[in-house]
This record gives sequence, structure tokens and C-alpha cells, in this order.
Amino acid sequence: MVSFREKLEKLETETLSQKATFSQNTRGRLSPETECKVRTAFQKDRDRILHSKAFRRLKHKTQVFISPEGDHYRTRLTHTLEVAQIARTVAKALFLNEDLTEAIALGHDLGHTPFGHAGEMVLNELVNDGGFQHNNQSLRVVDFLERPGGLNLTQEVRDGIKNHTGDITPVSLEGQIVKICDRIAYINHDIDDALRGEIISQKQLPESSGNVLGNTSNSRIDTMVCDLIETSYKNGEVSMSTRVKTAMEELREFLFQNVYVGSKAKEEESKAEYVIKAVYDYFYNEPEKLPNDVYSMIDQVGRERLVCDYVAGMTDRYILDLYRDIFLPKPWRFNREE
Repeated sequence: MVSFREKLEKLETETLSQKATFSQNTRGRLSPETECKVRTAFQKDRDRILHSKAFRRLKHKTQVFISPEGDHYRTRLTHTLEVAQIARTVAKALFLNEDLTEAIALGHDLGHTPFGHAGEMVLNELVNDGGFQHNNQSLRVVDFLERPGGLNLTQEVRDGIKNHTGDITPVSLEGQIVKICDRIAYINHDIDDALRGEIISQKQLPESSGNVLGNTSNSRIDTMVCDLIETSYKNGEVSMSTRVKTAMEELREFLFQNVYVGSKAKEEESKAEYVIKAVYDYFYNEPEKLPNDVYSMIDQVGRERLVCDYVAGMTDRYILDLYRDIFLPKPWRFNREE
């Protein structure tokens, strides 16, 4: 009897572009396992990521603004969901594999530190053996840290996660879509958050980019996404037109100059960096104070990488609570015996 998974795999071959990554042709997993009767390999990967502890922790990790007062600022989780939504739209329009695209998008930032890129920079300075980059840590999370033995994802999802940033192009077209849509998402939602927080004003946005992309979040995203779809369809590869890509990069440079570096939104970053370094040094010098299940792996991965993994996995609020517990004095109270 043909399983539901096999029916879905057949449907992929009948409906998707020949340039799509077909789940039945996956390059496999690090460890072979029995296929699901219902879900394709990439659906299985997506579900494993979605149900992981690392994914849930993203809701309390900084995107750009550290501990913002307000419910509508993005976190690393909402950023991830926005990337997944945009990337799936593009993949669907190009008749590529939506399940693979979504799995990569949901997993791409699992390795991010508390306090966003500020935390990433601190750990990169502290770790001598290989440094620290969040994309490599995301792969480490799914391969090793999440669950005993990792999530055992397919090679296509692992490749997309590792290469969603940096100079290496993902092997699959689906991974290439996520790489571009990650940038589309954060440029637009970071502008939105910066406007909401009065870090910048609408008048400051580059006029030249507005002439190309529009002057609202909706119009910018619509222009970028439609251009990505139309240009990719015409060229037979995942790409944007020079005109739209140039305007998008102009906005990205504007954000670096006016939001990401030196703005009042980043004033607390030096404190965040201090907290991360203090907690890292504390456990590096006294690793026996790590939780037992963490400390038990010290011989396997080494002290430096062990402490790095532990700190990188923390949420903003957890590391702040831990810092207070370790370094700040607790009030003494006299409990009178009755």
C-alpha cells in the first residue's frame, strides 16, 4: 500500500519546478532513520525545529532592541516567523519546495545569543577555538545540542541553515531564497521598529530608495518580493534586479549608520556585553558550577566550547537573572523562630 508520504512525494514531482529540491531525493541525514508514513523528509525537519526548545527560546532573545518597553517590537522569534512567511511566498510562486524553505527559515537563527549581535560579537572575542558565528552555532544546535544527539536533519536543511549568511551560497534554490528573504525581513521590520521607537523619522529614510521601493513597509516588502520572484523566474536563478537590490542595500546601509551603530536604541549594549562576559568568565573559571547535565559533557567538547554553548543558548532575561544571582548581594533576613 502506498503511504501518504509517498503520495506527497509524487505530488511534488508532478507540480513543482524541475529545479526544485524534491524530498524523495534528499541527500539524507547524518544518521539513517525510518521514514515517516505521513510526512516528507522536509516536513519532518520543519516539525522537529518547531518543537525544539531552542526555537521556543527565540521569543525572549533580542532582535535589535534590548528589552524594549512595548509589546510590538520584534524579537528573534517574530523575525524568524516573518522570514518564513516571506520565503514561503517566494518559493510557492516559483514552484519550489515550500517545506524545505520553511524548515530552513525556522531554523536559521536557532544559534543566536542573548542580546542579538552584541552577544555574538562578545562570544566571538572570547572563544579562541574557532570563534563564534551564529549561523555555525545554529547548525551546532540542530546537530548536537538540541535533544540527545541533535535533531538529525536532512543535509539540505543543514546547508541552508549554515549558509543563510556569509559568502557561501546555499546549494538549494530554497536555501538561496531564505538567504535573501532574511535580509528583506530584517531591513523592513527594523525600519518599522526604529520608526516606532522614534530612533529615526520617515523624513530621514533615503529618498532614492523610496522612489524605487515605496515609503511604507507594505510597499517596500511587496516591491522586493515581487521583484525577487519576477527576476528569478526570468533568469532561472534566485536573484533580484540591480535596481531593486541597490535600493535595498541603500536601506541596509542607512540602518547601520542610523540604527545598528551608535543610536540611542543601542545605548544599553555595552552593559549587555559586560553581562555576557562576566557570566562566561564565571563559568569558564569554575565549570563545576555549571548544571550537572552540562558539566558532564566537558571532556567531550572542552571547557571553552562547553561554556560558550551554555551562554549562547540563554535568553536575555535568563542571563540577566543569572547575573543577579551570581554577582549581586541578596538581602539578609532574620527569620525568628516561633
